[in-house]
Amino acid sequence: MVVIILECVPVSLRGELSKWLIEPKAGVFVGKISALVRENIWNKCQEEAKGGSGVLLYSMNNEQGYSLVSFGDARRQIVDFEGLSLIRFNEK
Repeated sequence: MVVIILECVPVSLRGELSKWLIEPKAGVFVGKISALVRENIWNKCQEEAKGGSGVLLYSMNNEQGYSLVSFGDARRQIVDFEGLSLIRFNEK
């Protein structure tokens, strides 16, 4: 399972993602795709975001059952705490 959440990105990028994933709410994409397709889509998101931000969550065989990465929005930072992914809120 893959979830991608995008904010302030071009409509054309959202349209491109809708070819591979469903968009149940604006900027939220969900689906089941291969790791290769996931990585290609995530690279495209980062390249074409034009100042926007994004979070990628995907199934992983670890303690939490998922992994996550992000780009953009410097107020939120993913930190590893003894193998667990946590979100730290930075003041701007």
